[in-house]
Amino acid sequence: MRVLLAILLVATSASSAYATFSIVAIDPANGDLGVAVASRVFGVGNHVPWAEAGVGAIATQAAMNASYGPRGLELLKQGLTAQQVADRLLAEDTYERKEGRQFAIVDAKGNIAVYTGPGANDWKGHIKGATFTAQGNILAGPQVVKAMAEAFESTKGELAERLLAALKAGDDAGGDSRGHQSASILVVRKGGGSSIANDRLVYINVDDHPDPIFELARELPLQFAMSYGGKRGALLRAGKVKEAYEIAEKLARWVPRNPANHMQVGLLAYLNGDKNRSLQAFMKARELNLRFKADWDAAVAGQDAAFYKKIVEDRDFVAKILQ
Repeated sequence: MRVLLAILLVATSASSAYATFSIVAIDPANGDLGVAVASRVFGVGNHVPWAEAGVGAIATQAAMNASYGPRGLELLKQGLTAQQVADRLLAEDTYERKEGRQFAIVDAKGNIAVYTGPGANDWKGHIKGATFTAQGNILAGPQVVKAMAEAFESTKGELAERLLAALKAGDDAGGDSRGHQSASILVVRKGGGSSIANDRLVYINVDDHPDPIFELARELPLQFAMSYGGKRGALLRAGKVKEAYEIAEKLARWVPRNPANHMQVGLLAYLNGDKNRSLQAFMKARELNLRFKADWDAAVAGQDAAFYKKIVEDRDFVAKILQ
């Protein structure tokens, strides 16, 4: 009987999926597209967020029709705008509880569409901005989406960082009125992933956690390090020193306890013409690494040794590093 009761409770929770709050956005500077979502259901990231690089991003929730994700992306690839896709999805929807749907779409050109059906559970609503839309249902109140919008607009950095800031602000403002359980961030960029033919720059699912947004924040830097780590050397070898240096600085900020990240900042800051920042980074790497001298020797003699010849030949500078 107890097992049956537990199954029924889970089924009841799942049937109310995906009452949640989410934000869908584009970064017009680089074309990144993304979705962030949190909810008091298990594994919300397995259902709500959909995105394809160069195409668009979609969140489908409330009385959710899961087909809105793949079908919406298919229609966007056919050349329809976000609003045209939204209209088509609703027109094609023959399933029950259509009046309870809530979904949001941003296309690769920055067009945005959002729909909150009158049958979605209160509090329900959305706010649309120039490059995003924030929406939710079964929320603590309208202050949730308002806080999300303000946080997204005021936060600097990567799209995923801005999406996370919005999610946290919404949660701090009351979030899902039922509590916490899962959260997710999905951001896509052509070639942005850590492996070949992978456009997922960020894809993190926290399926079941007492503080899922905190866990998202803990894992996001690790995801960035995975996605960006292999791109630094490739940029350097392509002669793009400034771009490689910018990535090195980000990696050092995202994973500050890794001495190798500070070593790379030191090398690339020097090549970028900033000796003061270079020396500061090398000192941080030494502080974190008892094997600093061995790792220094390996770094300047590795596959990118030709690029670091200028540093090695600056004997006064090297003496300051090695002391």
